[in-house]
Amino acid sequence: MPVSPFEPSAVQASTLTVLHLEDSELDHRLVCRALERDGLQFAITRVDALPDFREKIQQQTFDVILADYRLPGFTALDAWAAMPDDGLRPPFILLSGAIGESAAVAAIQIGISDYLPKDDLKNLVRVIRRAIEIYQAKKAEARAMAELALSERRLAEFAEHLQSTIENERASIAREIHDDIGGSLAAVRLDLSWIARHVDDTETTEHIRAATDMLQHAIGASQRIMMNLRPAILDQGLYPAILWLAESFQRRTGVKTSLRTNNEHMRPEKQLQLTAYRTAQEALTNISKYAQCSEVKLDLSDAENVLTLEISDNGCGIAPAALENSSAFGIRGLKERAKVVGGWLDLSSRQGAGTTIILTIPLDGSGHSTDEAEFL
Repeated sequence: MPVSPFEPSAVQASTLTVLHLEDSELDHRLVCRALERDGLQFAITRVDALPDFREKIQQQTFDVILADYRLPGFTALDAWAAMPDDGLRPPFILLSGAIGESAAVAAIQIGISDYLPKDDLKNLVRVIRRAIEIYQAKKAEARAMAELALSERRLAEFAEHLQSTIENERASIAREIHDDIGGSLAAVRLDLSWIARHVDDTETTEHIRAATDMLQHAIGASQRIMMNLRPAILDQGLYPAILWLAESFQRRTGVKTSLRTNNEHMRPEKQLQLTAYRTAQEALTNISKYAQCSEVKLDLSDAENVLTLEISDNGCGIAPAALENSSAFGIRGLKERAKVVGGWLDLSSRQGAGTTIILTIPLDGSGHSTDEAEFL
């Protein structure tokens, strides 16, 4: 509920709007005198019934609410409960006779700003100032938190857009390699085969054989690049795709690599499959560069409607300073990718004791966009 600006340091320049919940006309006048004594400019409204209180707070914005604790048929706590729960409530001060320490503490615990006995009105303005200062601090904090949440949401949206753009660009490059380079290499291979069939010269045949071997290497490299750019193997399912990554990693590095799963036929949404695939791909790339390990274990599961991918190695581990390095975007990028689909990424590592990365994504569809990337 918004409030009018009231800075304690500029009391003379502001008009303080006050709602006074009080059934005693005499006590109301004493409050007015206490405010006047400090030279405040104020506009005060008195109500003594709960329906009138509800009506006033709906019709008008007040800088502060002063409330007697006990009124005919209700208490200040009932008035507090009747206030709209649509944001930060304005300062609400109990101004009453002796209500007992336990009642005062209970009132403060539910959010009421302060308590002042009626026989201590000389301190009323000080209590009001303090309550408004605290309120303004909370309001500024709430505004900062809202701005931070908005910034984080925009950053997440940008990260999602960036990932989608990157994957679309990868798919486009893969198609060009397949259509242009792949087609040309295939044509060259056919021509070399034709030449080999029509040449009897031994030296020429050796050159053709060498060229064919190099060509086959180029074809294999282009296929590998296309697979990294656009994992068409995902069309066969997540388990076969991760298995292909694991087997390729083992052939390339010589590191013993194993994959375990509870369901070889799992078929999560395509966006989730791609997230898991890219996580495994990035993790294995980092392992090959830095882990210095002799064994890698992968565990893929969709138990309890949660997709979980765990990748662990027995390598040298990651130093804490390396994780906090501002240029270490690999793990940070994986965490952002996981957030895009409503999941999260956990990393645990001890120097000399290996590293474990766990990707967790709920499969109930909560927390992520239902849009599927064009490249899939």
